[in-house]
Amino acid sequence: MKLLYFDDFRLGILRGDEVVDVSAEVQDIPHIGPHDLMNGLIERFDDYRGRLEAAAAAGPGIPVADVRIRPPLPRPGNIDAMAVNYMEDGTLPEPAPINAFHKASNTVIGDGDSMIMTDIPAAIFEGEAELGLVIGKHASHVDAADAMDYIFGYVNFIDGSARGMPPDTNVFFQAKSRATFSPIGPYLVTADEIDDPQKLQIQLSVNGIVKQNFNTDDMAHKIPRLVEWNSSIHDLEPGDIIASGTNHRGLNAFQDGDKVELEIEGLGRLHINIQDDLKRTWSRDTRSEHVEKGLEGRFTPQLTGKYASGS
Repeated sequence: MKLLYFDDFRLGILRGDEVVDVSAEVQDIPHIGPHDLMNGLIERFDDYRGRLEAAAAAGPGIPVADVRIRPPLPRPGNIDAMAVNYMEDGTLPEPAPINAFHKASNTVIGDGDSMIMTDIPAAIFEGEAELGLVIGKHASHVDAADAMDYIFGYVNFIDGSARGMPPDTNVFFQAKSRATFSPIGPYLVTADEIDDPQKLQIQLSVNGIVKQNFNTDDMAHKIPRLVEWNSSIHDLEPGDIIASGTNHRGLNAFQDGDKVELEIEGLGRLHINIQDDLKRTWSRDTRSEHVEKGLEGRFTPQLTGKYASGS
């Protein structure tokens, strides 16, 4: 099942190229807004699944092209994002130690929304293509052998980053938890629709040019370990997201006016726009291309605009 919010956060189910409004079927779930309605539905999904399937089969459909798609998880309780969790196409000699950081939950945006690059002295702005794992039930100190039972479903997730913000001792908070830096969607896909989440192709394109193209089988620490490790640090709740990391070799500078698309097998295609009122520019090289050209520095340097060298 593919769950989504549309227009004024009506709850829908995708049926082919149509969305069926099933909001009436879930109004008895206690909630004050769309965020805790979805979390409450996830927690009670076994009780509601039959009703939703029947409503989706019988209800009138609305063309998806005629609605505004909203983020399927408007405000997760937690977003735990894995750091350096891919083998980078075999270029890393061994897995990095498992590590993560927390992203503010109110950084979420949805399909068709804009990631905003604010007036800050970041060296570069990037977005990481990631498979988002959505937790389905309370999870505390989960054993890896049981971890897949705690996953409700999956979403496309882009981990926005403002790199190189001073000081070096305050890396993740400044880089990752800025407003609009957690695009997700367009749908929340239930786990039963994905045969093997550890063998999904991930593609991120910028203005129609593929920049990131990798498979989840390259994860250094696999999905069960991610659930095990994160749930050993703090309890996970229904609707929480674990962003499972990215292959950094295709990362590139997001710039004003860019059209970014992320597609993971079976999860639909997430579209976002990039807005930078300062109109800063960078080379279009990916990180791997930057290295292959023998250029200095970790990132391609800013070329023009405020904060460019010599400006």
